[in-house]
Order: sequence, then structure tokens, then C-alpha cells
Amino acid sequence: MTFLFDIGRVLLDFDFETSMARLLPPGAADPHARLVALLDRKDEFETGAIEPDAYIAWALALLGSPATHEEFRHAWRDIFTPIAPMWREVRELAAAGHRLILFSNTNSIHCPWAFDAFPDFALFHAAVLSFEVGAVKPEPAIYQHAIASHHLDPATTLYIDDLPANIAAGRAHGFRSFQYDQANHAAFQQWLRDEGA
Repeated sequence: MTFLFDIGRVLLDFDFETSMARLLPPGAADPHARLVALLDRKDEFETGAIEPDAYIAWALALLGSPATHEEFRHAWRDIFTPIAPMWREVRELAAAGHRLILFSNTNSIHCPWAFDAFPDFALFHAAVLSFEVGAVKPEPAIYQHAIASHHLDPATTLYIDDLPANIAAGRAHGFRSFQYDQANHAAFQQWLRDEGA
């Protein structure tokens, strides 16, 4: 059986705002609006449409921050907390011989850095990453790319994501899909049993 796993809020929880707020200079006007504007452009970055250095330069100017590019990269990465119950499931699925593929909206600052920072990512056999594909979920192109590049049969592929729109797109492409809520991990375990995994 093949599993497609989202990363954010499925394998790693994240908090962009707290980390990025550290880059704001003291007394910055409208700090919340600046952070919202920063994250509003994240999808464009995660399709690979903006090079990392260009995004960082734009972001630092938006924030009015004196931080260096390396300090920005550190703050951009310092957002993650592993979701321990899901990693236990991943280890069990890997041990049982299932094929595991990452399927994530992400960017070149986070990956491949995260694969070294969290060594259990080595349990995954492959990855479909938005910034490499040039499309973000829930756009059809990234689902079609996953199917074609990894020869997936959606009817036998189990897809886990936290966002309703992404799950709807997964179902539209025929994947057996589950919307994960880390506050109710037991529901995911029941779904695995129901799916025969």
C-alpha cells in the first residue's frame, strides 16, 4: 500500500508568526499586518516562482528588519515541532513495508534542510514538493504530477493532509483521503484500521 503524507500539521506542527516576529525591529508599525503580508506571498515562494534570496530580500524589507539573510533562514526554519503520535505511525507503516511518499507545499529553505534536522524523514521513499513541481496543493497539477511521477494507483493510495481543500482535491483525484487533526489522533488510527492498513 502507498501512503502520501503532508508535512505541515501532519508530521510537523509549525508556528511561523512567533518565529518571524523576532525579526521585527522594536516599535515596528503594524507588526501583525506585516506578518500577514509576508505569509500571504508564501504560496508564490512555495511554487518556486521566487528564488530564495529574492524572497528573503523582499521579506526583510517588508518587515523593516535589519536581520541578515542567514538570520532570516534560521527564523524561517525555527518553526517546527514534530507530531510524535504521527511519527510513531510512520515508523510502524515503514516497518510493515508500506511505500511512503511526502506530498507537501514547501520551499527550498525548509527542504532539504528539514530532512537532515528530522532524521526520521529517511523512512520516506520519495517526495513530491511544491517548489520542485511548480504547483501547490490544491492545484490539480501537483496531484497529477504525483500520480504520473510515482506511478500511483489512487484507488490503493492513502492520502493524509490537514486542510479541507487539499483533501477535497485528493478525493477528486481518486485518493483514499483523510483530513488529519492532531487533537484527535485516535480518529486517524481508526481510519487506518478501516482502510486495512
